[in-house]
Amino acid sequence: MRTAVTLCRVAEAASGPFVFHDELAIGFQKAAAHGFDAVELFLPSADYISVEEIRELQQKHSLAIAAVGTGAGMVKHGLTLTDADPVFRERALAFILSLVDFAGTLGAPAILGSMQGKHNAAVPRDLAIVYLADALQIISARAAQYGTVFLYEPLNRYETNLFNTVADSAKFLADHQLTNVKILADLFHMNIEEVSCEQAIAENIDHIGHIHFADSNRRAIGFGHTDRMPILRLLYQLSYQGYLSAEILPLPNADAAAKQFILSTII
Repeated sequence: MRTAVTLCRVAEAASGPFVFHDELAIGFQKAAAHGFDAVELFLPSADYISVEEIRELQQKHSLAIAAVGTGAGMVKHGLTLTDADPVFRERALAFILSLVDFAGTLGAPAILGSMQGKHNAAVPRDLAIVYLADALQIISARAAQYGTVFLYEPLNRYETNLFNTVADSAKFLADHQLTNVKILADLFHMNIEEVSCEQAIAENIDHIGHIHFADSNRRAIGFGHTDRMPILRLLYQLSYQGYLSAEILPLPNADAAAKQFILSTII
């Protein structure tokens, strides 16, 4: 298994669960110094930095790109794929596709988290799911052009009312034949929604393409009450080949969180 750390350049997400908020050149340097294999990027937009500049940073620090988040579309612009207004749905789709292109050029998947939205009185659940599935068909086809997958993240009930568990998400993807979409399994959300994190992973491992390895309090594992060892042993037994990514709060500070995260991934 490989490790990744989050680098955030979205001002509106300054208090979010991202380890390093420095300029990217510094973030890459810190990621390499702590021994991470890759970085997960959370950028304001696809044109924030050029692909060439990212490749230069990768080469300089020997780091891969694990994934690229799309959440800035929500936190900066309030865009979701399930908005009642078709104009805003189109804007959301365009924003995500631009980041799929950016990530795909780097050989990495993009992530759908908060931009999935919610169902509500204006958009009943069945209709919201149609909007989501239709958008994912388009997005996953774009990702496939680059030979990458797209990552769908089930969130906890306080952040979305669409799909909250790994199993429900896997069924949704299978029902809509979204074969190029994989699940991002986030242990923070899973600690809220799953009966057993280990069982959810074991029963759906074929659908899981990325893991946010976070403790129950969204800090690095070891700073909350998640028992990491059964999960790590299970992932080794299942020959999980994806990333364990540090989408965690930078507490007590970023460097301490990064150090603890690396220690938490060692059996």
